[in-house]
Amino acid sequence: MMNEMIQKGVAVIGGGAAGMMAAIHAANLGVPVTVFERNERCGRKLRITGKGRCNLTNHCTRDVFFANIPGNARFLFSAWSRFDSAATERFFEEAGVPLKVERGNRVFPVSDKATDVVDALVRECRSREVKFIHQRVEKLVIERGRAVGVICQRQSWRFDAVIIATGGCSYPLTGSTGDGYALAVSAGHSIVPPQPSLVPLVEDGRFCATVQGLSLRNVALTVTDHRSGKEIFRDFGEMMFTHYGLTGPLVLSASAHLAEMEKGRYTVSIDLKPALDEKTLDARLLSDFEKYKNKDFLNALSDLLPQKLISPLVERSGIDGHKKVNAITKEERRAFLSLLKGLTVPVKGFRPIEEAIITKGGVNLSEVDPRTMASKKTAGLYFAGEVLDLDAYTGGFNLQIAFSTAVLAGEAAAEFVWREEN
Repeated sequence: MMNEMIQKGVAVIGGGAAGMMAAIHAANLGVPVTVFERNERCGRKLRITGKGRCNLTNHCTRDVFFANIPGNARFLFSAWSRFDSAATERFFEEAGVPLKVERGNRVFPVSDKATDVVDALVRECRSREVKFIHQRVEKLVIERGRAVGVICQRQSWRFDAVIIATGGCSYPLTGSTGDGYALAVSAGHSIVPPQPSLVPLVEDGRFCATVQGLSLRNVALTVTDHRSGKEIFRDFGEMMFTHYGLTGPLVLSASAHLAEMEKGRYTVSIDLKPALDEKTLDARLLSDFEKYKNKDFLNALSDLLPQKLISPLVERSGIDGHKKVNAITKEERRAFLSLLKGLTVPVKGFRPIEEAIITKGGVNLSEVDPRTMASKKTAGLYFAGEVLDLDAYTGGFNLQIAFSTAVLAGEAAAEFVWREEN
């Protein structure tokens, strides 16, 4: 037999970034709020974002924010207007988390500790008497077209409104297992099939495995789509080679621009010396060759390249590594220069969705009111964060989406409760 607990106010399903922010803003309007979080601790995924540093937003203008959302940006106009990146920064500063702005306008805690961000959200919830229940929500309770509660562990909880903020299905060990999709479907919603976004890329070949573990800074990365013949991504920053292919901030950003993956469609090109044009780099090569003219080619590149990269690059160039530098021809030097300015890595796939930072896809936005995050299918039901079909590039934009949608959902759910009671 199922026990029934009668509660007032708003149930929030998910105790991550979006869930806690929604709870705080619903509670700000004076309604009781209960957060259901399946993990023993809230914010488990948030604790590992930004390599544990938490890039919580981007200190940017409205135009820059929307330029970093590859699809469905218009849906966020109201959410950004209500709670933009400046509002996010104010919120955390006032919550006791001093912030700093780094390259690319990425915003981090001064402490470089994601736990400080999580602790602040929990603290703000508790100061508003938000209740936490650490159980998995298995079902929604829907009566006469209205969400009126949740069911977990053979117990039914009655509420006035429900917010789904469960995240997507990336990083499932943190609790983002796609539960929110099933709950949304039970309320009449359709789901845009989830796909990995901001995810490492799998090489079509074995070059990366020969230099696995090597990180590169200050390189330029370009992706060409051979189906269209167009360059679809170019940026400057950091990346890393792995046993399966490529990862790191540049690669994750690039992955968001790749559509259907198929063998032979995409090639990544890495400019190892983007600060030097070809003429300047050629002069640098000539200088190094003069310095090491009596050495083998393999032993003449340590001033120019990381040691781990030298042998694989020499092999890729086709030049005999034991050839004396003073015997290198002009044509060979030019070919090696081209390799330095455009090391190509064909890619054939994405790593599994479990390794993606976020997911594309989710609750179909045509079924959600962008002004309130309210369901158009079921009264009293709201959505926030990654469970929606929204994603952005790296740089703090995805967490900003979570916070902006959460504020709208929390406030709208609270206002719904007040209307129903009065």
